[in-house]
Amino acid sequence: MSAGAGGGDVRKVRAGRRIVEVHRPDKVLFPAGEDGKEYTKGDLVAYYRSVAPFLLPQLRGRPLMLERHPDGIDGPRFMQKNTPEHHPEWITRVEVAKEDGTVRHTVCDDSATLAFLADQACLTLHRRLSRSGRVDCPDLMVFDLDRADGSRFAAVREAAVWLGELLGELRLPSALMTTGSRGLHVVVPVGGSGDLGFDEVRGFARDAAELLVAAHPDRLTTAARIKDRGDRLYLDVQRNGYAQTAVAPFTVCARPGAPVATPITWEQLDDPELGPRRWTIADAVEQARTRPWSGMTGRGRSLGPARRRLDALRGS
Repeated sequence: MSAGAGGGDVRKVRAGRRIVEVHRPDKVLFPAGEDGKEYTKGDLVAYYRSVAPFLLPQLRGRPLMLERHPDGIDGPRFMQKNTPEHHPEWITRVEVAKEDGTVRHTVCDDSATLAFLADQACLTLHRRLSRSGRVDCPDLMVFDLDRADGSRFAAVREAAVWLGELLGELRLPSALMTTGSRGLHVVVPVGGSGDLGFDEVRGFARDAAELLVAAHPDRLTTAARIKDRGDRLYLDVQRNGYAQTAVAPFTVCARPGAPVATPITWEQLDDPELGPRRWTIADAVEQARTRPWSGMTGRGRSLGPARRRLDALRGS
């Protein structure tokens, strides 16, 4: 369905139980890259509608930070935390405390909200690691394996293998995701009866990362300053702090070619074609349909026993 001047200024699409208007659907958000492909706002909306069954479970109940590019990836970027008053009333909001007051975050609980955000040229959805009911208690822990510009992706694979082995030794389930940018995320669901706050979870992630650095000091680092890293791969655990966010699975990144942050299996780490931008909005839904995180269901694992195992390894 379309309407408006020229017949294409506004297109109406069904998203769940609602009809959402897509304004200027032919507006190019991703100019043609080396492969000659360009992607429009209409393409972005179509992708998010298609991937919604796989993306929404990763978003429900989580306060979001929205990365908007109204004029495409070559234009200005807006990082939006507070939900504007003019957004539809049916979009869920949640008030979250910040240092000098509160902020009203958008929560994406349904496909209509997802389509509306795409119409607002929100390319990337950055999610909190906790849910609106318990914003002080993270249920996810994230390790960001960030390669330096120009370094080989093989270094990211190597670090992911080492981290996966350590998490297995700590008996913590974990999952892999390309970031659509430069590296990989390793995601660990946490929880249990002894729920911890952000400081405790970030402290655990830091100690685990430093244990790996101690074992591979010439290959890995936790140095926050780029000048202190040299050629070593950065194990970033800072996303585990309160009010920090991480790119959501299956979200589109503001890079040429419209790459997608895509969940993968540990077995796919051996794929010679794997890279941080392996999937785009043209084929990420196909990967989603394989359900690479199917083993990551249910409540997260308590960090209590894992902390004792980690401390034993650090002391050995």
